[in-house]
Amino acid sequence: MPDTNRKRELGRGERVLPGVWRLRLPLPWPGVPHCNAWALAAGDGIVLIDTGMHEPGSFAHLERAMAQVNLRVENVRLLVCTHAHSDHYGQAATIVERTGCELWMHPNHEHMTRAAQDPDAALERRIEIARQSGVPEAPLRAYQEARKGQGYGIAGIVEPSRDLLPGVEVQTDLGTWKVVETPGHAPSHVCLYQEERRILISGDHLLGRVSLYFDHGWTPDPAGEFLHSLGVIEDLDMRLCLSGHGRTFTDVQAHITANRLLVAERLEACLTVLGDHGPITAFAAIPIIYGDAITPANANWWLSETLCYLEHLEATGRAERSAEDGEPDRWQLSSS
Repeated sequence: MPDTNRKRELGRGERVLPGVWRLRLPLPWPGVPHCNAWALAAGDGIVLIDTGMHEPGSFAHLERAMAQVNLRVENVRLLVCTHAHSDHYGQAATIVERTGCELWMHPNHEHMTRAAQDPDAALERRIEIARQSGVPEAPLRAYQEARKGQGYGIAGIVEPSRDLLPGVEVQTDLGTWKVVETPGHAPSHVCLYQEERRILISGDHLLGRVSLYFDHGWTPDPAGEFLHSLGVIEDLDMRLCLSGHGRTFTDVQAHITANRLLVAERLEACLTVLGDHGPITAFAAIPIIYGDAITPANANWWLSETLCYLEHLEATGRAERSAEDGEPDRWQLSSS
């Protein structure tokens, strides 16, 4: 939800390398003040990686960031989205309409486009998952009322002109960027790798700081997919990471290790909770796992993350769930 007391940032642009520009675009979310789009020189124009979120005034922030590095939206020859979350895909429709460029994105984008096509159904689905996870009716009703009529941060639904899959290459003045599938954070997530320069555009798979989020409910085991994707990029020889949030960084292996350790820590916390308090609902487990109270600002994020951990433990045979008719799911250590 928006933080009305926080001073909002402005769009900012800066050159990171010759032919690579970081476009820092403001976001309305507490704790996530901005996202990064990346402009890559390509002939007489640029390839734009990600778009920022669509909301009032957001396109002006993109134009402002571009102008600071002597670029214009009209310079975009190709738009590539690392994944279909609103802060990376939200302004795609406007950019495509404005420039006539193609959009390339992974085909598993239904987790966003389906919700945007029928927001009422998507909200009901989210409410039902929360109810099945043990969230009490009062905060559920409050959340439902607060969400009614709110958009998804997307200017419009635009289908990709080309599916961004392994084997597809993005050509720029810096050379060829290869597509690396990295689901986990989102089913549609990919990274782009420039082998000669050893640069990874990581989207939200690796960030400037360790911060986990998994898009729950679209694949059987997002946390397991994320761990596998860490192994995929670990096999690359990287010296620089351009991430979707935060600054660039060179200690890529340290970031991979830190993400693995945090996932392992959270999984161990889940196992401890199930052993000490199970059977227990996911909602009741959250404050024990995270060591902090549930608030309107963290409830949705932590519930999605916790459900992904529990489902990973279920998929790996370490936890199981049970539910009586009309009752929420309760989780416990596996009896097998």
